Amino acid sequence: MRIAIAGASGRMGRMLIEAILNTSDLKLTVALDQPDSANLEQDAGAFLGVDTGVLIRSDLDALADADCLIDFTRPEGTLAHLQACIKHNVKCVIGTTGFDAAGKQAIQTASQKIAIVFAPNMSVGVNTTLKLLDMAAKLLASGYDAEVFEAHHRNKVDAPSGTALAMGEAIAHAWNVKLDDVADWARHGHTGARETGRIGFSVVRGGDIVGDHTVYFCGDGERIEITHRSSSRTTYAQGSLRAARYLARKEFGLFDMQDVLAA
Repeated sequence: MRIAIAGASGRMGRMLIEAILNTSDLKLTVALDQPDSANLEQDAGAFLGVDTGVLIRSDLDALADADCLIDFTRPEGTLAHLQACIKHNVKCVIGTTGFDAAGKQAIQTASQKIAIVFAPNMSVGVNTTLKLLDMAAKLLASGYDAEVFEAHHRNKVDAPSGTALAMGEAIAHAWNVKLDDVADWARHGHTGARETGRIGFSVVRGGDIVGDHTVYFCGDGERIEITHRSSSRTTYAQGSLRAARYLARKEFGLFDMQDVLAA
């Protein structure tokens, strides 16, 4: 399967490139980056001291040489890449977060023409955690307050993280409510007592934290904590490759990591 990587010069892009080079069933054929990248026309494996024969390019028509694009960039970049994927009939694995409602709708529309895996977190562990949260939220729907805490590195530009939002969505779904109707995104000043049935969010940005997420279910006399901590982006890369392999059997449609793990 021929794989294209968006954001090839970034931390996640390089992690994906290294992961692909260590597989036998996937082949790196396209490496994309922004037009102003200092790494354009360099070999995509140069950071590893490896000659892949694939040069980093900004021309999206290079996607004609790929079967699937893996994209962990920014919403505006991903949406542009998505149009090129449609043009060249390329499947897409999207790990980008921070999409607004219009962006999510654009992905939904694109999935009518190409196969897409769209997930806020590609980690197998995180997606297992979401399953646990669904179970816990159903059992703790009464008498417990839910809080979602997340911490990431200083360069992450969206908050709360896509994974934190997915965790909130899992709880809200289990409670048969809409997250936007019950979420407390921030607290400041005189907030008054906590309302029953709300889902609170707390965010930390600092250093090089890869990603920590904890959901608290706080009751009278006890507290349940469900935590996932990432120490390396390797888990995201391996999950993404698993998603790409899953799409090899799909012509079109929108899927998530729960679909991938159930296959």
